[in-house]
Amino acid sequence: MLDDLKANNRAWAGRMVSHDPEFFKRLERQQGPKYLWIGCSDSRVPANEIVDLAPGEMFVHRNVANLAPPQDANYLSVLQYAVDVLKVRHVIVVGHYGCGGIAAAVDGQRRGLIDHWLHPIRDVADEHKAELDGIADSHRRNDRLCELNVIRQVRNVASDVFVQDAWARGQALSVHGWVYSLSTGLVNDLNVTMRRAEDLQR
Repeated sequence: MLDDLKANNRAWAGRMVSHDPEFFKRLERQQGPKYLWIGCSDSRVPANEIVDLAPGEMFVHRNVANLAPPQDANYLSVLQYAVDVLKVRHVIVVGHYGCGGIAAAVDGQRRGLIDHWLHPIRDVADEHKAELDGIADSHRRNDRLCELNVIRQVRNVASDVFVQDAWARGQALSVHGWVYSLSTGLVNDLNVTMRRAEDLQR
């Protein structure tokens, strides 16, 4: 079962060692990433590869539609560990254009449990209804909703107590919002970075 994946793993491990004999020994000794990536589970959006970082250089949390909901214990555990233990310097919320979760949140169809998970996106859509209704093309409309969702999740991260406490004690920490383009492979920085509690007031 899955012999192709196991063979790929052996080949990959061999390549890593041939390029850097100490690579796995270093990984084994410590984990010291500077970045926490909060991204979508979509298989076309591999966090480390997009920004060309090796294993050990990025802490990653992924879920459908890259949400950072304040009631989700999984996300909160990742955030607390990244901020309090790993002392990451950057949290990057990364959505992607053409996100199926974004489309599913607002297409009016019922799918079951996922509808509850996607509810925060419908809230964002309702808040920005006038702007979104003014975009005739449905793909462009969903892409704009993707951007608006990232902006909301950046605010969620920045307003969380773990981030607020880190800023209060003077820890260097920035929260960023990006959107990845499947068609170009490039990230679009939405320029909504927050570096201190006061940034939430803008």
